[in-house]
Amino acid sequence: MPSDSPTQPVPDRPAPSSLEGLPLTRQSVDRLRAAVDDAFGSLVGELEALVRIPSVSAPAFEQEHVERSAAAVADLLRDAGLTQVRVTRVPGGRPAVLGHRAGPDGAPHVLLYAHHDVQPPGEGWSTEPFEPHRVGERLFGRGAADDKAGVVAHVGALRAIGATYGEEWPVSVTVFVEGEEEIGSPTFAPFLRAHAEELAADVVVVADSTNWKVGIPALTTSLRGLVDVEVQVDVLDHAVHSGMFGGPVLDALTLLSRLVATLHDDDGAVAIAGLVTSDEADVDYPEAELRAEAGVLDGVRLAGRGALAARLWRQPALAVIGIDAPSIAHSSNTIRHTARAKLSLRVAPGQDPVAAEEALTAHLLGNAPFGARVSVTPGERGTAFLAPGDAPAMALARAAFEAAWGVRPVDTGVGGSIPFIADLLDLAPEATILITGVEDPDSRAHGADESVHLGELARATTAEAILLAAIGAASDRSD
Repeated sequence: MPSDSPTQPVPDRPAPSSLEGLPLTRQSVDRLRAAVDDAFGSLVGELEALVRIPSVSAPAFEQEHVERSAAAVADLLRDAGLTQVRVTRVPGGRPAVLGHRAGPDGAPHVLLYAHHDVQPPGEGWSTEPFEPHRVGERLFGRGAADDKAGVVAHVGALRAIGATYGEEWPVSVTVFVEGEEEIGSPTFAPFLRAHAEELAADVVVVADSTNWKVGIPALTTSLRGLVDVEVQVDVLDHAVHSGMFGGPVLDALTLLSRLVATLHDDDGAVAIAGLVTSDEADVDYPEAELRAEAGVLDGVRLAGRGALAARLWRQPALAVIGIDAPSIAHSSNTIRHTARAKLSLRVAPGQDPVAAEEALTAHLLGNAPFGARVSVTPGERGTAFLAPGDAPAMALARAAFEAAWGVRPVDTGVGGSIPFIADLLDLAPEATILITGVEDPDSRAHGADESVHLGELARATTAEAILLAAIGAASDRSD
């Protein structure tokens, strides 16, 4: 693939069409936007430098690179104007970066979150995954979108604030760049407890999600939660010969399959009593787009009922993600005495994950086929999230996005989970959490040929700078 120069000017983007809902003048918005544009070539170069650091946090990879990545992020935050920056961690954790700058007395406190660790590269890349490659308006490389673009969006927004407001910023800002998100944030909760006073904020911006499509921004207002369990079916005290006992004695794998089949109804909807579900959807998700994005084969029907967006974001979903069974190569003419599967249940916003786990367990135990012994072992849990639509900071975020993109943002959901959102709310229950991002449907986060659209990066950086200024200005007006 041919590569363009990383120092080209910011990609073309529409002028802001409206400042409705923003407590800012057109002049202030134009100055913030110009500040982002003026420094954008350097920002892309800094993103490329971060991508070159293979900061894979998975234990099988060299962790020295995660240390290097944290140090590089700390340098960027210092250059962006933060006065208190350090690399830190709790015992057993990967390196995180914290930075802070105080605003005027009484100014709102905004926490900006991103992560600098990345997924393993995997196979199937068209170019080297840790050598950034520019094609048109897309920059390719592992972490280019998820989530080193989020890191540099924060950096670019803070630089624009500094260029526009000088030494007196309109808000107090803390930046928290995590180093272990891609391995499940194992020390996130103890890290928050260790730095509770520093991280408690009025508004939290989590830059780790996706926009609706290139040119149309999105605010992620709902996340499904997660419940994992392992279910085991036992029928014999040992395996036996299938020719001698087959017929009256069914094997455990067959019975496990029958049990798993009860988890969905004939339409493919989850059939577990007591789970929260909803048909609400703010956008239309065309079936053809989903089939193309997921690679659904021709003739395969989609499961469930109701609007497609609701099925993805507001309804429970269950998948079998692992089965312990002999491979075909190692199979023999025996009746298996035991079988085990791992189930992943995505729970709808508003659902308590403990209650969901209890409902799933009750269903499995209550539908034991042929009296087989069924046991359930709980695993991971993650809490769902539903943003308050009437929060003032949410309204400011929508207005800032429109000012940066020239179109109103879409409220979307994510079918997956961000478990640490619940930890953030435990830390600051009154905080408004805004889930934003730089990715788009073509970014291929976690996959081969991951990329970020540089026009989206510019717009996201501008939107965040406008949002920070607006939060400060709104506070001034309310005093």
